[in-house]
Amino acid sequence: MDASGAGLNQLERLRARVEGWFPERHLYVRQGGEMRAFVLSQRQQMIAAGGVAAAALWMGVCTAAMLLALIQGSTTERQVAQTKAQTQAKYERWIADHEVRNASAAGEHGGSPAALAALVERRHAALALLLVDAKTAPGAAQALTPPIAQAFAAATGAADPIHRLQAVQASQEQLLEAADTFAHDRAERVRMALRLAGVSPAGALRQQTSLRGPLGGQVGGPVGGPLIEGDDPRALAAILDVDPAFAQRIQSAAADLSDAQTLTEAAERLPLARPTLATAQTSGFGVRVDPFTHRSAFHPGLDFAGARMTPVHATAPGRVTFTGVRTGYGNTVEVDHGGGFKTRYAHLASIGVRPGQSVAAGARLGGMGSTGRSTGTHLHYEVWVNGRVQNPERFVRAGAYALQGG
Repeated sequence: MDASGAGLNQLERLRARVEGWFPERHLYVRQGGEMRAFVLSQRQQMIAAGGVAAAALWMGVCTAAMLLALIQGSTTERQVAQTKAQTQAKYERWIADHEVRNASAAGEHGGSPAALAALVERRHAALALLLVDAKTAPGAAQALTPPIAQAFAAATGAADPIHRLQAVQASQEQLLEAADTFAHDRAERVRMALRLAGVSPAGALRQQTSLRGPLGGQVGGPVGGPLIEGDDPRALAAILDVDPAFAQRIQSAAADLSDAQTLTEAAERLPLARPTLATAQTSGFGVRVDPFTHRSAFHPGLDFAGARMTPVHATAPGRVTFTGVRTGYGNTVEVDHGGGFKTRYAHLASIGVRPGQSVAAGARLGGMGSTGRSTGTHLHYEVWVNGRVQNPERFVRAGAYALQGG
């Protein structure tokens, strides 16, 4: 017998065995005095057995995956615990080194006023690092320059060590108070501006934080990472070489400044600026008398009148999505600012950008004109959010309140 014949015999034997496993079965069910017969064919039984086998296999795979996940999870937990232990050990070394340095300094100088004044000046240096990035925020110079100047004068003007120490301590408290007050007022002002524009401050804060990534390094310059992440005041004190109470106050002020800065950055990504400067608003948003039909009609934007070729600016950073002629609008530029925000600038005499181009807030988009359905030289400006037209005046007012301090 050749190989093909042997193979056929094996297949026949396998088929006979399977048929022996799944013979045709007859089921008889008696119900209500009637007898019903059901026939389970060999094919039906094989399909049912295959389904049971597949379900059992799937359950086995799921069980194995769960066990693997548990094993990996326990491994990850061990790694996290090990990392936390290493971090804790590092902080403890910093704390110990810091205490040794303080003890050494106290022993060397015998607790003299000059030595204590030097320690206070190190607190001042840590405070200066905290405020290095705050100076660029709107209104920061006016709020923080007087106490900073006073602190510098106090640190260098008095010759008597005791008076010097007292003056520096007082100036540090004033500077911390000024920073806290400025950060709180700034954050509340921007929150109010976002609400005026119909934007959730919490949502804007989350979105901007995700765009910026971790806060480490964003506040307080070189000490930004430890300052924000150092939950233990003693560890932070060791990092900044100051006492724990002062380190905790710095950490609180840093958190306030970080919130104010992040909210400001979120506001600057929204179309809150004016599209033209030194121009008069001639028509508002909503129902008005149409200048052509002299009947009531809906006006979906703001009109700003000015001289021909008056510069028209982007009201927020974004990407140009359209340049060209739209029916009724004439020469038009549209900018997508992300997050569902879009602005439209119409009736232009000239266009200075192209589709796909990235533009910064304040970038020149074109010159004011009277193209399209227009009675004279002006800019028609619209704001869209998630595909729905909004009242641009809310955004312009919010921008004036948040960014110009009024």
